[in-house]
Amino acid sequence: MKIKICGLRRKEDIAYANEVRPDFVGFILTEGFRRSITDDEARKLRSELDVGIPVVGVFVNDSEERIATLLEEGVIDAAQLHGTEDEETIVYLKARTGKPVIKAVKAENRFVVEAWLDSAADYLLLDSGTGSGKTFNWNVLDEVMEAYGGELPKQFFLAGGIHAGNVEEAHKRWRPYAVDLSSSVETDGAKDLGKMHEAVEAVRSL
Repeated sequence: MKIKICGLRRKEDIAYANEVRPDFVGFILTEGFRRSITDDEARKLRSELDVGIPVVGVFVNDSEERIATLLEEGVIDAAQLHGTEDEETIVYLKARTGKPVIKAVKAENRFVVEAWLDSAADYLLLDSGTGSGKTFNWNVLDEVMEAYGGELPKQFFLAGGIHAGNVEEAHKRWRPYAVDLSSSVETDGAKDLGKMHEAVEAVRSL
């Protein structure tokens, strides 16, 4: 299981990531959110990030052209779509850039999740909302897993209230491709090196 740490926005965050070495980091690239950064800030932060750590750009109903350009320029390595983007947008971005696309799904019930299992997206990201920091009802994922014989036909990131203390349970129950953390590795709204270490070590120990 891999780990993504999302919402990096300061030079210190990049230094922390270079030290703890998560499998992915995330930049919030749509304006209006607490952790949002601009394209120029993303370029500067990317230049200081270890080349071996892929960057996921997180977007909410943003311009296809902007997303594709950031992918083509190498500012980000994958796009995470967290709004109401449709299948057509996913297909377009993949065809134009050849880069991975992650589609975030608010896991309100099993049918919402199942509706995206045949998407062209490379991965789904199952969450309770956009950066809510709260877990969704994990029984929903149990129901979907049961319907598909214990293994989903689409690899997924598990997000929403994930922290060092529950990654083992998530791994045992569903074997997600990755877990996605943000607020749980922060103190007073800023990334915390100690918490990042703890989370990465918890995942690596599995």
